[in-house]
Amino acid sequence: MNDTLVTLVGNVATQPEYRDSGTGGLARFRFAVTARRWDRRKGIWSDGPTSFYTVWAWRALAANLAGSVSVGEPLVVHGRLRVREEQRDGQRRFSADLEAVAAGHDLTRGTSAFKRVVKADTSLTERPKDPVP
Repeated sequence: MNDTLVTLVGNVATQPEYRDSGTGGLARFRFAVTARRWDRRKGIWSDGPTSFYTVWAWRALAANLAGSVSVGEPLVVHGRLRVREEQRDGQRRFSADLEAVAAGHDLTRGTSAFKRVVKADTSLTERPKDPVP
């Protein structure tokens, strides 16, 4: 209920890793977000610092991301922000994860062709009904 939902616009930094899990598929990749700022003094746009996030996706979104996304592609990712804190070598370290709810190519920077996934016919996996005696 108190989740922090954010939308990030950036580029895929690592190839998505996909694996099956007990609750469905899981995909993970690193995502780079670089702020662009107008430099009034120079009269040009310039890049600010880059922030890196680990994006996690589950089930159908995981499978579709793994099959559709490659390193360097621009994406828009919407999801729950999670900040983790850990102690390593006596120092506190923070990292940011994003549990993706939705993702897609950033169409301000290119085109994309959508292909709907056809779900399996459930009649093939249903148990036959017992005949009435």
